[in-house]
Amino acid sequence: MTLSAEQKSDLRARFLKVDTANVADVLDELGHPDYGLASSFWPIRESQNKLAGWAYTIRGQMTPYPGTGDPAKMQAVAGLEDGQISVWSGGGASGVCFFGELIARGMQHRGCAGALIDGGIRDIEWIAQMNFPVFTQYRSPVQSIGRWQVNAWQVPVYLPGATAERVMVRPDDFILADFDGAIVIPLELVEPVLERAEALTVKEVAIREDLDRGMSLPDVLAKYGHV
Repeated sequence: MTLSAEQKSDLRARFLKVDTANVADVLDELGHPDYGLASSFWPIRESQNKLAGWAYTIRGQMTPYPGTGDPAKMQAVAGLEDGQISVWSGGGASGVCFFGELIARGMQHRGCAGALIDGGIRDIEWIAQMNFPVFTQYRSPVQSIGRWQVNAWQVPVYLPGATAERVMVRPDDFILADFDGAIVIPLELVEPVLERAEALTVKEVAIREDLDRGMSLPDVLAKYGHV
């Protein structure tokens, strides 16, 4: 499935108007229940809690190495394009960060729309000032140089799941995250999921209005078949 840059931009703008909860419900209805990510992913700033974009995957692992930098990491982030989310698979990393303010700033200037990190982050105060949404697993001041290294990018990666042990994320799958958590929408399901999530969003607006007018929950369920 190939989408033009214009189509991707339009779809991303529409996804920003729906919630992960409705997307999760739609995926359940379509028979794809295990695309929610683990609840341990959290936004570094509450006011920047909406993350939406096309997955650009970066994979790495804990491995000692000499030198003062990770050239593969620099190559990986240089490939990011407008509207993409950098999705980092840490390979079980713990205790070190492999994402900080300077990496975030460089990615933002390439049009990157945010980051989803299965690993650690530092420079949180600086990143929070950038209007650059980031969801991560943990924080640490300890750098990755000499400890953790990128070994591939734009390949399928596997992140901790909510209902499955691991969720596969492929390049160009869609990532959506908000206060409720993060979820993956496979590329081939993006359009049908979005259309149904938009319809569900409209329905929920009507439900709220009826509840605010005093309609009972049983009556709402009978009228809409959904609460």
